[in-house]
Amino acid sequence: MQINDLIFKELIKRGYALEGKTRVWNIADSKLWYLTSEQAQAYLDLENSNEYNKAVNKDQGESLMLSNAKLILEKLGKNGAINVVDLGCGDGKKAGKLIKALDGKVKIRYCPIDISGYMVQKAIETFSKMKVDEIIEFQYNISDFENLENITPLLIKDQYKRNLFLLLGNTLGNFEINELLYEIRSAMKDKDLLLVDTAVADENIQKKTELQAKNKKVESFLIHIPLQLGLKKENLEYGARFKNSRIEFYFSIKDDQKIEFQGKTVLFNKGDQIIVAIAYKHDKEDLKAYFNMYFNEADILLSKDDAQAFVLCAK
Repeated sequence: MQINDLIFKELIKRGYALEGKTRVWNIADSKLWYLTSEQAQAYLDLENSNEYNKAVNKDQGESLMLSNAKLILEKLGKNGAINVVDLGCGDGKKAGKLIKALDGKVKIRYCPIDISGYMVQKAIETFSKMKVDEIIEFQYNISDFENLENITPLLIKDQYKRNLFLLLGNTLGNFEINELLYEIRSAMKDKDLLLVDTAVADENIQKKTELQAKNKKVESFLIHIPLQLGLKKENLEYGARFKNSRIEFYFSIKDDQKIEFQGKTVLFNKGDQIIVAIAYKHDKEDLKAYFNMYFNEADILLSKDDAQAFVLCAK
């Protein structure tokens, strides 16, 4: 496979850290997950798999969100016209289920935002089959969250003066929480809402990590990253561990391997580890503290087993 310039530069820039005698190369960054359509589709395949559902309690999270659609309508009040800004939209199906649960009681313009153009197109396809007033298609659909503050003023149109930001499907865990909540809050206007659906760290987190370590769909998705460094599939061993309040997904190098690209040479030693993804897991008390720090109002509802959280915030 051809070496990807962005991934290689990230590797060179970050270098490695020593943990005991093990060299650990940490290139975990969700911006590198969807650089190709093959990577993006591999993620969608993972997200729709039974193994993923079991590991992250996907059904519980969606059920909790949909059962609280009434709360969203109450917060919107009588002026039921909103821009739905779907952050990390994926294929748009999670947002689509929520829109259906609102049961036509609010007028909607849908704006998908994702770092992947492939994902944005999939979300547009999903919503083209739904009853919404408009799908917002412009150059800023393909964007990272750092640009949100510049995007949201462009969404105001006629009666659509309020925004409902969606951060669904455990996307919260892919980022450092303070940075992400700060970026989103800075982009929100008074009376805008943010809805977050996320997993909660509990006593079963180690068991869930073990399930992720055995999940072939996760491996098939994430292996695109080291392969785009020029590493060979047969020289990689996939693993996952819970460490530093997060699940770390990594590949171990089985045998020494040399990579040469753009005049630079990188030597990977047997036993080196490359962290390609992290998923932060916060317990319920920490979640409450974070959301109450950044928002004037934060309704935090938990599933019966405390494993999933539905959070509805107002600036």
